[in-house]
Amino acid sequence: MRYLSRIIVATVIGLLLVPLLVNSAHAHLFAPSLLKVVETTQQNYNVVWKTPSKTSSNTPLVPTWPDSCELESESPVLREGTATISSWTLRCDQLGDKGLIGQVLGVTGLAENQASSLLMLNLRDGRHYQSVLNGDSSEFIVPQAPSQTKVMTEYPLLGIEHIWGGLDHLMFVFGLLLLVGGGAQLLWTITAFTVGHSITLAIVTLGLLAYPVALIEFTIALSIFILALELTRNYTANSKRGLFGRYPKWVAGGFGLLHGMGFAGALVEIGLPQSNVPLALLFFNIGIEVGQIMFLFLVLSLWWSIKHVMLRQNIISDGRLLSIPVYILGGLSAMWCIERGLYLIS
Repeated sequence: MRYLSRIIVATVIGLLLVPLLVNSAHAHLFAPSLLKVVETTQQNYNVVWKTPSKTSSNTPLVPTWPDSCELESESPVLREGTATISSWTLRCDQLGDKGLIGQVLGVTGLAENQASSLLMLNLRDGRHYQSVLNGDSSEFIVPQAPSQTKVMTEYPLLGIEHIWGGLDHLMFVFGLLLLVGGGAQLLWTITAFTVGHSITLAIVTLGLLAYPVALIEFTIALSIFILALELTRNYTANSKRGLFGRYPKWVAGGFGLLHGMGFAGALVEIGLPQSNVPLALLFFNIGIEVGQIMFLFLVLSLWWSIKHVMLRQNIISDGRLLSIPVYILGGLSAMWCIERGLYLIS
């Protein structure tokens, strides 16, 4: 029975690690796409399509517009980091005076790639539309007037999607959990991390600060590796608590400033509705916090289940059990440091 329990636990841990190892090298490569349509003159539109270079299936992501719109010109495809940018000029004479009002814009391939795309439409008369397209709703019928409530309902979803797609940020939150445990100490530490990344998220997305993205991504990975080293100190016998252990809230807040730049990079890429920048910023950040809380609840539930089985069957001691996620954290962060360091110097 004890041997069977070992097999079951090893299988559970393996199933939990496989998605991490598969996705670890692709953090932020599958950010939401952006379809931006701008009316330049009556019945003429500029279309910009920004999407990740890599997709999770063989089905490409392709923007769509009314069949009656004619393609006047097409610019060469550009590469920007892990994304490709395509742009076109459309002439839609046959749509009449209403233009795109009542027409359908969309993206094909979202369901097959389990992806999402932000659609932004700016008209000459000052009307601005934004909508999040996904596999369940891949088309947008342009209404007569834009809905302000869409920002409040869709930007939190973008925030949740980003934090769950950014494995590095989740691993740092996981490391904070291992550092302080549960209870009030965890609450204050996560709050400090939230305050830190909220500050830089706002500063960067409002255009008040520019920074080298590749360097920030490397230092984010480095922050996780440093946290993992601190955790090994805490779980070593007769060791003294380091700076992280003595001042977790200050450390979490400081590194939160760094991680906020990573969050802001994604938000800048998908775009902000110019008429609702503060609202979009607020609800994107709310989505990030909701995603963090969901992740913590999931991790705590899984950890309690695994710990209950392993300790009950006397498979491993409590101290050795805690060292497993610490080494996983260290291994993943070291791999990210190497990967992003090579990209930085290339």
